[in-house]
Amino acid sequence: MSSARRCRRRALSSLRELQASLCAALLGGDDRAAVAAIRGDAPSAAARLAIHRHHVAQSLTRALESTFPVVVRLVDPRFFRYAAGRYVRRHPPAGPCLFEYGATFPEFLAAFEPARALAYLPDVARLEWAMNAALHAPDVAPLAPRALDVSTRVGLHPSLALLASRWPIDAIWRANQPGGDDVAVDLAAGGAQLQVWRHGDDVVFRAVSPLAFAFRAALATGGMLDAAAEAALAVDAGVDLAALVRDLLAEQVLVSVPARPRPLGAASK
Repeated sequence: MSSARRCRRRALSSLRELQASLCAALLGGDDRAAVAAIRGDAPSAAARLAIHRHHVAQSLTRALESTFPVVVRLVDPRFFRYAAGRYVRRHPPAGPCLFEYGATFPEFLAAFEPARALAYLPDVARLEWAMNAALHAPDVAPLAPRALDVSTRVGLHPSLALLASRWPIDAIWRANQPGGDDVAVDLAAGGAQLQVWRHGDDVVFRAVSPLAFAFRAALATGGMLDAAAEAALAVDAGVDLAALVRDLLAEQVLVSVPARPRPLGAASK
């Protein structure tokens, strides 16, 4: 290996180490390595780093508050900031876009011991994350009814998500919107099976039947209509398959999916 290449590798290794030490320091970890790498006297470097650490924590917490407003309302803002602080240290962002941050927050809440008494909280967070993801999902043209036949490979719009919960998370979400203070939610009323998607510029959700849920879940993997039909028939042998397809076309959430590439050497039919 040439000396120039060895120098580049050492430089890259040093850069990664510096980035790792700065990341750890900004997220509340050991800051000694980062302080040593900052030019200037150590007390001044530590103070500047503390300012940046506070700014990072505030920015990420505000991003989580914006994505999960109902969770904030359910647990109290102070408790949410405490939970968010723990989450930020354990799960730093992987990208620069703050609206993409928080995908694992529902799973964090499910394992967060101080919130264990609120068993429905992680599913409410999953609903709010699905709404956030739907808002920022890419635009894909829906499938036109005339373009649909039994051989068409189909899937669901990228904004669409299916959620199943043993709690009435749709009722909990609505009760915690502006003006919903007087709405009582019966937690024993049963669970919810929901479809979340972007309709025009708005993110909406609605309850779907177990039959429709099974049909949509089969389509979510991007397959043939006959496979989804089998999933629906397993739930109800008398299902009206045409009505299920019409509903998807009316909601404009059915999209075409490119055919899977044929394996090399596969014979043509």
